[in-house]
Amino acid sequence: MPTKRNIDNTHSHRLADLARRLGVLRAGDLKEHGIPRVYLTRLVGDGVLERSSRGVYVLAEAEVTENHGLAEACRRVPHGVVCLLSALRFHGLTTQSPFEVWLAIDRKARLPKVDYPPLRVVRFSAPDLAVGVVTHHVEGVTVRVTDPARTVADCFAYRNTVGTDVALEALRDCLRQKLASPDDLYRAAKARRMANVMRPYLEATIT
Repeated sequence: MPTKRNIDNTHSHRLADLARRLGVLRAGDLKEHGIPRVYLTRLVGDGVLERSSRGVYVLAEAEVTENHGLAEACRRVPHGVVCLLSALRFHGLTTQSPFEVWLAIDRKARLPKVDYPPLRVVRFSAPDLAVGVVTHHVEGVTVRVTDPARTVADCFAYRNTVGTDVALEALRDCLRQKLASPDDLYRAAKARRMANVMRPYLEATIT
């Protein structure tokens, strides 16, 4: 018959394995795996886990990258897409480090209730959420992010919010770093209905 100590060890090992597999662990993840929440406190006390933010934990031994905020945001909002200034930063198209994680969700989706990391939520139509979106893995978490060309086009679409200077800098850097070709950028512009806006800047940049 299993002893209490054996049960404790089993739950502790399963919780550590779960945190290792998920990368960013939410307190709510434990219920579906049959692990009591008290083990979160125990493993934090033992130095196995660290509390990253309220209800979110990572392995103490895990390497925290500069994109940790994106990993947390996408664990909390799995249907979200990293976009605009956060996508620029992810692709190395800006030296700015936005305080908020810019996340796109469907126009009909419920507004996420997330206290951390701070989110800047924008709404796209379902087709716009599917075009020019690539998948990366950050700290074990699946992160969906707009690709470089789509990100530049979005910045022009939201130029009144992020600034035309930011959009222009992103366009130039995208071409200079060869993250997208002029044709890629023009296709993204057409998809985002920004072709007429971007064409003069694109032509001036490549001539």
